[in-house]
Amino acid sequence: MTLIAHVSDTHLDGTQRSADRVARVVDHLAGQHRPVDAVLLTGDLADHAEPDEYAALKVFERLNVPLLHLPGNHDRREPFLAAGLGPLNRAVRVGDVLLALVDSTIPGRDDGLVEDATLEWLDEVLAGDTPAFVCFHHPPVEITQPYADSLRQFGEERLAAVLRKHPNVVAILCGHFHLGTATTFAEVPVFIAPAVASTLLMPWERAGGDLDRNGPPAFLYHHYTGGRLITHYRVV
Repeated sequence: MTLIAHVSDTHLDGTQRSADRVARVVDHLAGQHRPVDAVLLTGDLADHAEPDEYAALKVFERLNVPLLHLPGNHDRREPFLAAGLGPLNRAVRVGDVLLALVDSTIPGRDDGLVEDATLEWLDEVLAGDTPAFVCFHHPPVEITQPYADSLRQFGEERLAAVLRKHPNVVAILCGHFHLGTATTFAEVPVFIAPAVASTLLMPWERAGGDLDRNGPPAFLYHHYTGGRLITHYRVV
């Protein structure tokens, strides 16, 4: 059994508000009867990629479990690496599964793309039969929210070609959209984590959609057991 807490879009910005929202997530995880095997942080950890914003991530260290980071469009590669959160692409074994942490950022832009060299690396990492999760910040799918869809991961047909070569891929895990969403891509389940910082509203909830800054923080539990993935949505 492997249990992963999937947390995304903390957008730590030096304010008490963002610190308090992250603390609510950490307090919940710290109070569990059984600790998770790892915490996966799928990008936009900091809001302005400032050193003090990354320093605030130390609150997760009290959980005493592996912390797996990957960058989002707000993070910027150089500050992310300087904060000791890299490398940008890496593969980590957690329990029974392999997590491929993939950089989908484009410097200076908010939309995403997985570079050709990174896709080649991913193809090699996924070889074999170990159950694997492919993790990045930008979802490679549309969710019918115009603003979010304009900032998704593009060039996704290249990613699809790689994924279809590897039937051991269990799911895609990502963030960025500030909305807990489940869908599929290249016949693989996709789980988009809700954000800690705010919640995206859909057009049918509010004209044009918008960000709700007052809703509670939320995250996902991914429970892989007996060759089956079970995902739970948790509001704190």
